[in-house]
Amino acid sequence: MKTLKPFCVAFLLCLSSLSYSQETDKSLTISLFTGAINYQGDLKPNSITLDHSNFSVGIFVKKPISRWFSLRGGFNYGKLEAADKWNRDYLKGRNLSFTTTIKEAYAALELTLFDLATKRFTPYFYGGIAVFRFNPWATDATGTKTYLKPLSTEGQGLSQFPEQKPYSLTEWALPFGGGFRIAVSDAVEVGIEFSQRKTFTDYLDDVSSHYVDRNILLQERGSKAVEMAYRAGQLPQGQPQYPAHGEQRGTPTEKDWYYFGGITIGVKTDALFSGLFQKNGSVASQRCPRF
Repeated sequence: MKTLKPFCVAFLLCLSSLSYSQETDKSLTISLFTGAINYQGDLKPNSITLDHSNFSVGIFVKKPISRWFSLRGGFNYGKLEAADKWNRDYLKGRNLSFTTTIKEAYAALELTLFDLATKRFTPYFYGGIAVFRFNPWATDATGTKTYLKPLSTEGQGLSQFPEQKPYSLTEWALPFGGGFRIAVSDAVEVGIEFSQRKTFTDYLDDVSSHYVDRNILLQERGSKAVEMAYRAGQLPQGQPQYPAHGEQRGTPTEKDWYYFGGITIGVKTDALFSGLFQKNGSVASQRCPRF
């Protein structure tokens, strides 16, 4: 029996190691995102397209809380832009445009279908909540950069139009999306991800509802506000007549969206540090002992 004891101990150690390897990986993953950002709204009513998208970057961390679910949170940065010259034909005569940067922080719950420790490949989905900062601007007839919110282009904040409330430059959104990941090693994973943001504002592009009285806008905010609220007169064959008060300028019932698409590269901190320590001889091997 004494001769069997070493083998029994070795067998139990192997089972213990095997059972541990099958447990859910609870290590923290730090990932970088790079890709494109785009938007959908009054100046680009088409849904997901690659037209006029811009470069975006981000970083997020992911911590598993069970076999299926992980908590993740991160930051994204990108630039949105659109113009009526790229819009549907019947809207091109409006000649409006905008540009804004997006600075976003979010937290979400992620569902992973397969365990990367065994499958090396998995689709995943996530949803959560985000807060973002924007500030739309456009260039005037002389090429000067002009921020649009202070101009009250739709009468926001003017005493004559109490129903037109000023919009906030910091807003909430509901982020959701998904993708797939491939484990290229115990420490590194790469993937492709696409996600959307449902916002609660219709002013990413400073366009939402209707035109207000030209004379009142001129008196309260000056000629620059009138110029940037209606720009058809700058077109070679544009209509210089300023629209009447109440004429439709946007669609307030449809809120703006923005979305990301790109690649992710993630590093599992536990596996990375463990690998570094093992190379330095600071961590003992977890393989089965030999007798």
